[in-house]
Amino acid sequence: MATPQADRNSQALPLQGRRVLICRPEPEASRLAQAFQAAGAEVRRMPLMAREPLPATPERRSTLQDLDHFAHIIAVSPYAASVLLDEIEHWWPQVPMGIQWYGVGAGTAAVFAHHGLSPNKPDNGWTSEALLALPGLQNLNHEKVLLARGEDGRELIRQTLEQRGARVTVLPLYRRFRPYYAANDLEDNFAGFRPEVIIALSGETLNNLVEASSAFLATLNNALLVVPAERVSEQARKAGFRNVLVPDGLADQDLVTSVASWLTQEAGDNGKPSKDARD
Repeated sequence: MATPQADRNSQALPLQGRRVLICRPEPEASRLAQAFQAAGAEVRRMPLMAREPLPATPERRSTLQDLDHFAHIIAVSPYAASVLLDEIEHWWPQVPMGIQWYGVGAGTAAVFAHHGLSPNKPDNGWTSEALLALPGLQNLNHEKVLLARGEDGRELIRQTLEQRGARVTVLPLYRRFRPYYAANDLEDNFAGFRPEVIIALSGETLNNLVEASSAFLATLNNALLVVPAERVSEQARKAGFRNVLVPDGLADQDLVTSVASWLTQEAGDNGKPSKDARD
């Protein structure tokens, strides 16, 4: 019989012994790993997307020097917001007044807020679609918009705002790439660790996961795959993943809570705790 202390520990560690593979880039992977470990999970970090700032160009310098010409500035991710603010500091001792700042989600908005700005963000959601529903981005006749993002990205924001009359300048600040992993590292993380939960919070990360794990997909398809949006959920199901979760939020604790809730529900539906896949 479990002791009362053991019961309390079980409640305090809802993911005790669960195997979680985090494929986010750093430093987000390490930060999220700490949150899952605090909930009792066994965690491996295997970033399947990395980022690096792009070299400076005359065009980028000119855009940043003309920052006060823009009515709206949008960053598509916390990393985009951080790189943008770092570059702005080179040219502007004080950020120009009168600009409306936007973050696609709460994490991006928090980066702007940390620098004393008052960003707009969706009340619900963290997608491009949610951002585009904000009232301040509806009627933009001839207004200048700066879109800070990676070298490649979805064109939905740019295309939609241009359709609404905006003059959009895309500012590529960084490039994304898939890190190299030796074959034995892939086997260890996929076949040896046999994750029960995989965190892949972008469509590009999911694509890299599918490519990297092609020899192990039969092992991984039953894992719970956590993705950021329904669009990526559909992509994951087409790739063969059977259990796909769009969490209630992308903050670290939201991810932990959503995963724990899903696994608890799964255990309840089965009438007993899920069997360890390595047994």
